[in-house]
Amino acid sequence: MAIAPLVTVITVCYNSANSLEQALKSVTIQDWPNVEHIVIDGGSTDDTLAILERYKNYLAHVVSEPDDGIYDAMNKGLDRATGDIVCFLNADDQYASSHVLSRVAKQMQAHQLDALLGDVAFFHATDPTRMVRRYRSDRFTPERLAWGWMPAHPALFLNKSVVQRVGRFKADYRIAGDFDYIARAFYGHDLRYQHLPEVLVHMQTGGASTAGWRSKVLLNQEVLRSCRENGISTNLFKILSKYPMKLLELFTR
Repeated sequence: MAIAPLVTVITVCYNSANSLEQALKSVTIQDWPNVEHIVIDGGSTDDTLAILERYKNYLAHVVSEPDDGIYDAMNKGLDRATGDIVCFLNADDQYASSHVLSRVAKQMQAHQLDALLGDVAFFHATDPTRMVRRYRSDRFTPERLAWGWMPAHPALFLNKSVVQRVGRFKADYRIAGDFDYIARAFYGHDLRYQHLPEVLVHMQTGGASTAGWRSKVLLNQEVLRSCRENGISTNLFKILSKYPMKLLELFTR
């Protein structure tokens, strides 16, 4: 009988008491037997640490200390990860069901995948029952990185061999470090990957990459920078051209 792959889930948080428990609970109820959950806290001053204390028996590592931004915190998680499959779950997100990690692990093991891409459903920040849009990862190909396309990163699962090759996030990115990580993982590399056409993660609107036009400007500037650093031929007009298609997500569920 094949050994069940260890799935590492990394959650970074800071003053996340309002949402963190739902994220933690969505991991604890997973029916996959082999899960390593790592939480990196940026030195919270609210009730975050009290919540983490209640869930300590379900957590492989908890670190609470100041960091140099979200990608520095994510790197601390990667440094501690020992899983065969590695993923990130934001503190204000949650898995869509108790079967997510088992679906992912079985699919990746059966097909010897380097990566698996799922979909994310965005819900209104003040009405968690109201779905705003569905981010579908089936539009992603490595070639479409030149247009700024990327899979839904909270529903991206990577084999440890990919994580070991790519290494750490570039901590000087403020908002597009995940795009850069994906570019380094996929571009120029013949990865075996599949899209699982299911919503795997429920995500709240209002995160750094979804909040306001200033964030959009910074995001696109950093996407352009990443493309240039990774040898992906593009320009700002090409990157901006994806937005009309993204608007369709508001009308297709």
